[in-house]
Amino acid sequence: MEKWKAPKKPRIGLYTMGLKTYWSQFPGLRERLLYYGQFLADKITQLGGEVFYYGLADCEEAGRECGEYLNASNVDLIFAHSGTYVNSASILPIHQICKAPVVILNLQPTARIAYDRTTTGEWLAHCGACPVPELSNAFHRSGISCRIINGLLGLDHTPAISLTDENTAQRPEAVKAWKEIGEWVKAAAVKRELSGCRFGFLGNTYNGMLDMYSDFTMIQAQTGAHIEILEMCDLDRMLQQVTEAEILAKKQEILDFFVISEEKAADPLAQRPTKEQLDWSARVAAAQERLVKEYGLDALTYYYHGSPGGAYEKLQSGFIVGHSLLTARGIPCAGEGDLKTCLAMKICDILGTGGSFCEIVTVDYEDGTILLGHDGPFHLAIAKGKPILRGMGLYHGKQGTGVSVEAKVRTGPITNLACTQTAEGRLKFILTEALSTDGPIMTIGNTQTPVRFQKDPDAYMDEWFAEAPTHHFAMSVGKNASVLEKVSDILGITCVILDN
Repeated sequence: MEKWKAPKKPRIGLYTMGLKTYWSQFPGLRERLLYYGQFLADKITQLGGEVFYYGLADCEEAGRECGEYLNASNVDLIFAHSGTYVNSASILPIHQICKAPVVILNLQPTARIAYDRTTTGEWLAHCGACPVPELSNAFHRSGISCRIINGLLGLDHTPAISLTDENTAQRPEAVKAWKEIGEWVKAAAVKRELSGCRFGFLGNTYNGMLDMYSDFTMIQAQTGAHIEILEMCDLDRMLQQVTEAEILAKKQEILDFFVISEEKAADPLAQRPTKEQLDWSARVAAAQERLVKEYGLDALTYYYHGSPGGAYEKLQSGFIVGHSLLTARGIPCAGEGDLKTCLAMKICDILGTGGSFCEIVTVDYEDGTILLGHDGPFHLAIAKGKPILRGMGLYHGKQGTGVSVEAKVRTGPITNLACTQTAEGRLKFILTEALSTDGPIMTIGNTQTPVRFQKDPDAYMDEWFAEAPTHHFAMSVGKNASVLEKVSDILGITCVILDN
């Protein structure tokens, strides 16, 4: 499903290091390093970044000018290209002025210099590692965190000025380095998207779930996201405005993306949805879409039980289908008022890896798997086949009846991202890479995915529960721990990786 909003490009600062004294001593070296820097700029642009390339930072004055340029460009991340030796006094001012996170790129143009032909000027084009220890020391003593990527530049050709082979694009040292660079660009995209991201909070949190109560100021302070507090009467107002054309379009959308259950389920509570239930889900889905557009929402967390038989109880009974459709269109929706998991889902969605609302369902000790899922909503983009809609005689632990989604995440590598909160009031990520299997699931109208971890279920749960997680988490497809760890770094959020 096409997302409603075009993604924001991360703003990437880039400069090349060098020593100004060298330019008159070694003709062509300056232009050669700028060529390497432009290669980096072009490739980072191809990876999805909006690049602001300063050029050469080769003296203290240039360093200050570079810092002002990057600061004015409002960059999310700075790649510091270590082209050749530079003194740290030229570089430190950049990062004292511009506080964006910095990654030093120590990318040598060649795998091996031509020892028998190399001149001093040639060597200087390949000694990017030389200033890195000095820079690391200066940054550390100045309270500036820096990350370093070591490897090969990855050109697919050799410049005319070079005396050695610089075609390193296929070498593992270049492939690995560019994988890391790509992950940092993605992490910067998450930072850019979250800054000013509008999370709707509709209703309240499920009563008594202490792990899920969230401090809205804490969320905004640590992510830059805004929390828009919404009332059920806001959604009811949207409901009164929907047109028959909108409802018909939603009915067709539901038929396109779901299978309507025909067979009888094992659970008598989960049967074929009635026409009335499907009609109501379509009407509510149209209202939910209006709400998202009215308030410019990028994500939504919600919960409301309503008084028995009341209008709002009926309204919330139609939530799951519409919220699943919104989630698939880049507006992640988390139930039970779980704002922290909604944040985790949004991060996964920005990365293009899904992010489905999950909790523990049950353990299968014979298969060695843990069944993970929920009663909705579900991220349709990562489903194995079409999800099934079932009519629920009741929502367990909640009031009302309605339509629920039964599905599983597609088979293969998955990564769970849990967002919890420490006693000190700081957000904390808990990451796990695992494997979604094609094991059996229950026919009870809930999403369920059997997951095999690297450790046995009990050993994994011992490790997991010791980190004080929350009830829910987001399931994404693929092996994403490395990029999510960079997301946590760029956001300044503590991260723990389990089950290694």
